[in-house]
Amino acid sequence: MTGNSGGERHTGVLNGFAAYGMWGLVPLFWPLLKPAGAIEILAHRMTWSLVFVAIALVVVRRWAWAGELIRQPRRLALIALAAGVITVNWGLYIWSVNTGHVVEASLGYFINPLVTIAIGVLLLKERLRPAQWAAVGVGFAAVVVLTVGYGRPPWISLVLAFSFATYGLVKKKVNLGGIESLAAETAIQFLPALGYLAWLTARGESTFTSEGPGHAALLAATGIVTALPLVCFGAAAIRVPLSTLGLLQYLAPVFQFLLGILYFHEAMPAERWAGFALVWLALTLLTADAWRSARRSRMAELGEARVEKPRSAAVDA
Repeated sequence: MTGNSGGERHTGVLNGFAAYGMWGLVPLFWPLLKPAGAIEILAHRMTWSLVFVAIALVVVRRWAWAGELIRQPRRLALIALAAGVITVNWGLYIWSVNTGHVVEASLGYFINPLVTIAIGVLLLKERLRPAQWAAVGVGFAAVVVLTVGYGRPPWISLVLAFSFATYGLVKKKVNLGGIESLAAETAIQFLPALGYLAWLTARGESTFTSEGPGHAALLAATGIVTALPLVCFGAAAIRVPLSTLGLLQYLAPVFQFLLGILYFHEAMPAERWAGFALVWLALTLLTADAWRSARRSRMAELGEARVEKPRSAAVDA
């Protein structure tokens, strides 16, 4: 039993590495789609994601959830909201990568956990531990330093962080699996995206029809690029603890940050390094606190199990 559990955990960790690794390396893919603009790429991503997710659902024969969802207007409204928020996130991310803002985009996903905590406090009235307050404070100081460094607020990072944190909050309330949720969201996005692509084609501005079969195949591959990491993430989420997933999530922005500096050769003056250093300090505080909290919870559960065992033995006697 233990061996099987260890094997499941190992499989989950590998899937987590694969998911966050693909998300971290995706900046290498978007420039391949030029001369398509960010909105055309986004429209293809929405359209082809639905195609590939529908194929996956046919293969695994998971359709029961769709009938239940259609009869629940509140959940449908939340999915529509999630679709709108992730559209903003996807579109801005593609634009930022293809216009030379990979490092600033990576910052958005570094500060996302801090924004998630801030939303929890403001909207859900959650209470923070001292280390979490310290992390949020250091994160706020980092944004101030980066604002001075950039000569403007790091708006790309902030919009990416807030849109993704909002998306996570809405998805938590919807409570659908990764593939099912993506299918529902892209079903909502599909008609507007397809309409935009048809409009581009009618105007003779579609690169899908004018740049050759190789370019068309790359645009179609946006569906795989979107769906495959989610499939791996879903496989990881059911096999490893949330604390492990929480650590793995930093892989994506780390890869993006390194690509921005080493591959895309974006500038990193001293004040930007200082801002990023503060962000990383905040994340270190946050991660250490989460690790301690998870460990205390496990110890408490073990203590309760030890107390319960003698009690049940006494009852049997």
